[in-house]
Amino acid sequence: MPRYCLTIEYDGGPYNGLQAQPGQPSVQASMEAAVKGFCGETIRVHAAGRTDSGVHATGQVVHIDLERDWPAETVRNALNAHLRGEPISVLDAALADEDFHARFSAVGRRYLYRILARRSPPALEAGKVWHVRKPLDVEAMALAAQALLGLHDFTTFRDLACQAKSPIKTLDVATVARVGEEVRLVFHARSFLHRQVRSMTGSLVEVGLGRWTPADLAAALEAKDRTRCGPVAPASGLYLTEVVYPG
Repeated sequence: MPRYCLTIEYDGGPYNGLQAQPGQPSVQASMEAAVKGFCGETIRVHAAGRTDSGVHATGQVVHIDLERDWPAETVRNALNAHLRGEPISVLDAALADEDFHARFSAVGRRYLYRILARRSPPALEAGKVWHVRKPLDVEAMALAAQALLGLHDFTTFRDLACQAKSPIKTLDVATVARVGEEVRLVFHARSFLHRQVRSMTGSLVEVGLGRWTPADLAAALEAKDRTRCGPVAPASGLYLTEVVYPG
């Protein structure tokens, strides 16, 4: 059975996360329905990252196995035709090796978090950013983020429902920058704990608001205690932007 690697983008707002759940709209269920409409096959979509309800993606990667060897361009175009009306787009499709796995072959994941830091609420970006009405000290946030880099026990920034076997992760990139009225946070790692990015972001915003110092954030990390985490940032500002594979 030929295996296809698909790069997709989606607005996570209408969905109860990526993973299919009975009676709930999901990205996975919509993709599987599109495949069914295209070629009549009932298949399982395998994703690189299981984004939560309301989380968006501009570079999610999934793979599917089909019975027939279709041209990759046909797969992309047909799926987009059957996804019409849904905020999901197949950006690219390519034949993949039979041992490729969207999740287990990945060696890196990259996330962007968008904060709209202004008094007035968003009219065009509602549901796509976290609206913070007070000014943020971006320099303090950037300084605090440096404490998160490297190998750590991220229990403080790990959701209690996280199913990962270990809280130990290596964070390769953690940057904070102002872009116009937005504050954008970028995180790169091989993998992340459940809600780790949103937990780190919420705590960094505490620094930006002056409620925490950079030292407070470092101390929270070292405490390895979930109760020391700041408020968890909302899903609306988070984007999975890229999945990295060897080569």
